[in-house]
Amino acid sequence: MDSLDLNRAGKSLEDAFFAKENARLLDQMRAKAQREERRKALRDVIQIQDEGLVDHLLELGLGPETILAVTLVPLAMVAWADGSIEPAERKAILQAASEKGVVAGSVAGQMLEAWLKEPLGSELVDAWKQYITTILPSLTPHEREEVRKMGLERARSVAEAAGGFLGLGSRISPAERAVLDDLAKVLAG
Repeated sequence: MDSLDLNRAGKSLEDAFFAKENARLLDQMRAKAQREERRKALRDVIQIQDEGLVDHLLELGLGPETILAVTLVPLAMVAWADGSIEPAERKAILQAASEKGVVAGSVAGQMLEAWLKEPLGSELVDAWKQYITTILPSLTPHEREEVRKMGLERARSVAEAAGGFLGLGSRISPAERAVLDDLAKVLAG
């Protein structure tokens, strides 16, 4: 894979991700230009201590802002699966995200809260899917599994937090299951 194509795909994802009020957050993240700071920021975003994976992502030119989009877009996709988010559902989603490492008040937490106010645009979802299919071949099998597991576990937690239709029956609604299945296909490469 050509690193220029990878950088273009990453830039496309960043552009979609940081549209509107999020430009300020991008500037804040880019200010952390030192490698060790970027490594710590990247570790904070992905919530794993696999230094090999962190180093490989940095070598590929992926920063915390790109990985933040990669990890949060699935959460928002599942949250909006049924077309709306009730206050109790929103609270449950934020709690589930917190339990999976998305800290309230952090950049990731702020982004997720903003995305819970209005549905994601198709441009962002399409950019996310394109980016994932572009980056996965650059990762080792172990790294691909880590990315897949992280994305699906967090998204499944959000779906379970919503509690299905009126909290009855399955904890995951059919619309959420469809989004999870779509995520699984994309993340499988």
